[in-house]
Amino acid sequence: MSTNGTGIGELADDRPLLGRTSTAERVADILSTRIAEGFFPPGARLSEDSIGGALGVSRNTLREAFRLLTRERLLVHELNRGVFVRVLAVDDVDDIYRTRRLVECAVVHGLGQPPYLLDGLVAAVTEGERAAREQDWKGVSTANIHFHRELVALAGSARTDELMRVVLAELRLAFHVVADPRALHEPYLIRNREILDALRAGERATAERLLVRYLDDSRARLIEVYARLVDDADDPTADD
Repeated sequence: MSTNGTGIGELADDRPLLGRTSTAERVADILSTRIAEGFFPPGARLSEDSIGGALGVSRNTLREAFRLLTRERLLVHELNRGVFVRVLAVDDVDDIYRTRRLVECAVVHGLGQPPYLLDGLVAAVTEGERAAREQDWKGVSTANIHFHRELVALAGSARTDELMRVVLAELRLAFHVVADPRALHEPYLIRNREILDALRAGERATAERLLVRYLDDSRARLIEVYARLVDDADDPTADD
């Protein structure tokens, strides 16, 4: 899959984000955001000429940005073919959820005495419910990601925040492959609110128990759907 001219034209709108001092890190941030939004879907080939021209950056800067995103496991370089948005294997999805369970549950378990600073969680829950009312399932997915980032942010650790930013960005590569985002994301809106309500009430143990069940159910559901999609992609007779 290759990026098309129309999409690259939209990418040019991001050029002002680079400011006067264009850096590989800023380019990587822009591309990471666009990948998370599904602008560059899994399997898409990233054209140096098109993207560099749209952003107005040098080939060297763009290649460094590609290297940064390869280290974050969002891109993969294929010899003599180019740079592509990574397509996750089922084992990758499973590993992502193991990481999430370790980090997110540890954050909730380690919370001190209430009350907790929950403004970010409140905003994420409200955002998700609004998106659902508008039938914006991509928006629901984004709100769910925000919810979990805000949950981890309760730890007050910049390092943990950065770890989850990378992990959740990688997870969205799997989300973009799923054909029915409503079925994947809508059931967790009420569960987000349940976790929020438990934390509001100062019931940390209840919130942790709800979170464990949430992550286990989400993992099982996504792997079930994703494994079927991977099997179909590998089977040339799947559409016969």
